Amino acid sequence: MDITTVGIVGAGTMGTGIATCLATHGLGVRLYDVRPAAVARAIDEIAAFCARAVDRGRLPQAEADAAVGRVRGIDDLGALADAGLVIEAVFEDAAIKGALLRDLSAVLGPTTLVATNTSCLRVTDLARHLRHPERFLGLHYFSPAAINPIVEVVRGEQTGSAAIEMATAFCRATGKRPLRCRDSYGFAINRFFCPYSNEAVRLLDDGLGSPAEIDAAARIALAAAAGPFAVMNIIKPRINLDAVRNLAPLGPFYAPAASLVAVGEAGGSWDLGDASVPASPAAPLLDRLRGAVFLAVLEELDEEVAAPGDIDLGAREALRFAAPPCALMDRLGPDEVARVVVPLAERYGHALPRSLQRVGSLAGGAR
Repeated sequence: MDITTVGIVGAGTMGTGIATCLATHGLGVRLYDVRPAAVARAIDEIAAFCARAVDRGRLPQAEADAAVGRVRGIDDLGALADAGLVIEAVFEDAAIKGALLRDLSAVLGPTTLVATNTSCLRVTDLARHLRHPERFLGLHYFSPAAINPIVEVVRGEQTGSAAIEMATAFCRATGKRPLRCRDSYGFAINRFFCPYSNEAVRLLDDGLGSPAEIDAAARIALAAAAGPFAVMNIIKPRINLDAVRNLAPLGPFYAPAASLVAVGEAGGSWDLGDASVPASPAAPLLDRLRGAVFLAVLEELDEEVAAPGDIDLGAREALRFAAPPCALMDRLGPDEVARVVVPLAERYGHALPRSLQRVGSLAGGAR
C-alpha cells in the first residue's frame, strides 16, 4: 500500500518536526493534539520553516506554499481512519502512549501502519495496546526531525516483515536514512547517548569539571560537534532525564545522576557560561566519557541490537560524532578500550561485554 497521507498525533516539538519533513516531501499530513492551540502553533512553525527555506534559496515559493497547504489540523482521531500511516509522537510516558494507542486501535482500519516515535520505551511493551500489533513498529526520529537524516526503524516482537519493509521505504522516500534495530531499551543510538550524557553529569557531580569543561572534553574525546550539556539544553534536561530513566532495566550503570534528576525535575537547564575552558582537558574527563559510550555500545553489540556500521552511521549523522564509537574503538585497540571500560563495569557491577573481544574488527558491516 502506498502511503500518501500520514496522521501525526502530538503537535509538540517532535510531531511538528516530523510533519514539516513529510509535508515538504509531498505527503498530506493530518495533525492532532488534545490541545487545539498546539496544532495551530505547529502549523505556524511549519509555515515559518518553509519561509526560511525560501529566503535561503532552498525551496521555491510555490513548493513552500504547497507544503504548508498539505498540513491539516484535526480535532478527532476518527479523521485518521483512512491514513496509510499514523505516527504517535506524544510525551515519553508509557501510560500516556498506551492510552492513546488503545484509542487509535478503536478507530483505525486493519491495514493502517502505526508507529511510535518513542526514543527509549520498548515497542513490544506498547504493542499490547493494539488490535493489530503486526502493523506496529518504532519510527524514532531525531531532533530536529525536519532535517536530521536518521530514523531508527524498530522491530517489535510481533511486528511483521511487511510493516518493516513499508516503513523502510517510507523513510527513504521522505529523505531519511533508515537504521534498522532490534527492540531494546534505547534502541541503537540513545542506548549510548543517554549513558554518555548521564556520565557527563556524574563528572559534574564528582567535581571533576564544569559543564563547559566537560563539553570541551567531549568535543575532543568523540570529535563531537557539540558537548553533552549543550545537547541536553537543546532537547531539554527534563526530556533527557525521562529517556535515561527508561533505561533503568538495563542495570545500575544506566541509573540517572543526582544533578540530572534535580535539574530535569525542576525543568531547568545547564549553565554553560564558564569562559575559562582549558585547551587540554583532564584525562579523567576523556576516559570516563569514552568509557560510558564504549560500555553501552559493547553491551548493545552483545545483544545484537544493531550492527556496528549502523551504530556508527547513527553516531555520525544523528549525533554528529566525527569519531563514531565502533571505528574509534578499533582505532584505539582492545587494551585501551578495556582500560576505560573495565573501571566503569566494575564500579556498577556490570559484567564485561563479550564484544570487547571483537575490538579491532568492529567497524563496517551496516545491515
